[in-house]
Amino acid sequence: MSSTTDRPTATADGPVPHRWLRRPGPHARPGEPAHPDQHAPSGLSYGADYNPDQWPREVWTEDVRLMREAGVTVVSLAIFSWARIQPTEDTWDFAWLDEVMDLLHENGITVDLATATASPPPWLTTKHPEVLPQTRTGETLWPGARQQWRPTSPVFREHALRLVERMAERYGDHPALVAWHVSNELGCHNVYDYSESAADAFRTWLRGRYTTLDALNAAWGTAFWSQRYSDWDQILPPRLTTSHPNPTQQLDFKRFSSDALQQYLRAEAAILRRATPDVPVTTNFMVMGETKGMDYAAWADELDFVSNDHYVLPGPQALDELSFSANLTGGIARHRPWFLMEHSTSAVNWQPVNVAKKPGELARDSLTHVAHGADAVCYFQWRQSAAGAEKYHSGMVPHAGEHSRLFRDVVALGATLRDLAPVAGSDQAPARAAIVFDWDSWWTSELDSHPTDRLRYRQEALDWYSAFLALGVRADVVPVAADLTGYDVVVAPVLHVVPAALRDRLTAFVEGGGHLVTTYFSGVVDQDDHAWLGGYPGALRDLLGVRVEEFAPLLDGESVTVEVDGAQLEATTWAEPVDVVDPAVEVVGWYKTGEQAGRAAITRRPVTTGAGTGSAAYVSTRLGREGLAPVLGRLLEDAGVRSELPAAARGLVELAVRTDGSEEFWFLVNRTAQPVEVPDVAGDVLLGRRLTPSGPGDGALLLDPRGVAVVRRPAETTPR
Repeated sequence: MSSTTDRPTATADGPVPHRWLRRPGPHARPGEPAHPDQHAPSGLSYGADYNPDQWPREVWTEDVRLMREAGVTVVSLAIFSWARIQPTEDTWDFAWLDEVMDLLHENGITVDLATATASPPPWLTTKHPEVLPQTRTGETLWPGARQQWRPTSPVFREHALRLVERMAERYGDHPALVAWHVSNELGCHNVYDYSESAADAFRTWLRGRYTTLDALNAAWGTAFWSQRYSDWDQILPPRLTTSHPNPTQQLDFKRFSSDALQQYLRAEAAILRRATPDVPVTTNFMVMGETKGMDYAAWADELDFVSNDHYVLPGPQALDELSFSANLTGGIARHRPWFLMEHSTSAVNWQPVNVAKKPGELARDSLTHVAHGADAVCYFQWRQSAAGAEKYHSGMVPHAGEHSRLFRDVVALGATLRDLAPVAGSDQAPARAAIVFDWDSWWTSELDSHPTDRLRYRQEALDWYSAFLALGVRADVVPVAADLTGYDVVVAPVLHVVPAALRDRLTAFVEGGGHLVTTYFSGVVDQDDHAWLGGYPGALRDLLGVRVEEFAPLLDGESVTVEVDGAQLEATTWAEPVDVVDPAVEVVGWYKTGEQAGRAAITRRPVTTGAGTGSAAYVSTRLGREGLAPVLGRLLEDAGVRSELPAAARGLVELAVRTDGSEEFWFLVNRTAQPVEVPDVAGDVLLGRRLTPSGPGDGALLLDPRGVAVVRRPAETTPR
């Protein structure tokens, strides 16, 4: 083992935080010094998952040479190495990992060391098949892939935590270690387990939530369909049944499943913090696409810094979705710096058609994450595998080797990240607008036996974000529990689950001068998925000043027209017969065709108090990203919120801003495949180039196709 003299040590006040913790996190104390490890990068980190156990020893030396050429400063190590580290129940092989750790340290590369618990080895699942998860139909998920374990299995936890103990004991003092990486993508393939051990754990969770069976029966509405429980042992997970399972049972099982993984995360983290209190702990979230089983906003406080994996999803909103996910990750991290643990240099292997990235996309995609708060840019994986299920997934070193366009792009990005070192440690600068994201509403709004099964919660939120991008207006994406103070406009799309406390928070926001925008199927149920009575939108009916007696979802291929300020907008999926019940309500848009023709489609209720004039707006139909842009533009104008971009760049360029309090870093991302000029952006150019000015002032920025510019300028000091 290497010398430990250059490892950080605990202070009298507590552990020394990692350099990514520029603001106190849940496990750091204010005023603690920065991590003193001489090899901890001083700027933005750069690297990948590294899997040396896939390769012969002679490749390792070549790996570190190329890592140094690329500017790699950190690697995630040993993520899928349990079977190599523990070949049998009673034998251990750390020699290869010792050598890799030492080799990386000698070459100035730090390690985010995984606990290696992501996938159990064959000897464990053979001896203990009871650790294997089961589907809702009772099928066992057998070994042969990864994550073949039950989150609630006591046997799995016993063996996994034993491995964590051994890893912490052996490498806790290694000078290369800068962070612990708990498991990997928790819940990616095993979030929902319907086995007997899951049933036992579910009952225990329900006892903690409800205390008594009477309270559970009331919350679950078990008077319906003769479901009343008289003993806790009668309760099961929502396995395959004859018809629609109890909806609150389904919702609680989703909550329980997320909590079960969170408790497992907490168990590993507790061992690591006890053994190595000076080393921060993280795990990689998957804030992207339809990955919805884990309530990451609830998990964030388990970590010393938030990490995320993201892969571009093909389609017309691919770049919007990338930005949305990065933005939401920043919101989960409370706008502090976070770690991009995985994304791809080029094609992935798991989509129906896996398209390689176009020139410029590797850097643009990575820098979009940095723009929204990432202080580390890492890929899966360092060297593209020669065998296995992910051999066609791109890496930093592709099958073609170092003499390839892809590796040249990797090296170029490493140089760019070094140039952007001043950005490291800065927070996301707050926007004037926010989109609220709520896992309970996501889970509940898409349950079965609803007015339509075509509703997609995340898609609606993404469409609103696309509308902000089209208008060139910055908007934060924040969890529903976030403090909304300071925002002028808050959009809460399909906020289906609204407990009384949330209703009161939103009412206070509007009465304090804020402008709320919400949509169809919002405010409909409480925390137990019980409908608020008296008409829709339920809990928000009085705040919005409208009432809906019955939903009117649209059939496939059916659409209606909504008129807003003379524009004719097409709406699909959903419509509502809206009655305006408060005379102060202004009708912003009308249904012009369909059964609701002549009725209000979009409304806005001004609310004036001593704190100022706020408003509550309601959009009762699905307009899609193109239809939402003019509606949002009108509502933002009413709220006095405007784009910070010059008019010529709006819709073509995304603006994201980071700040350290004294300076701002403006990231301008070209969303097109053509060059774009952006005038009137003053400041020092850290990345990009200016055109020669033709008159007074700075010249316009010239963004290459799919290019990014970064400008450093004094932080705004006047109120927004």
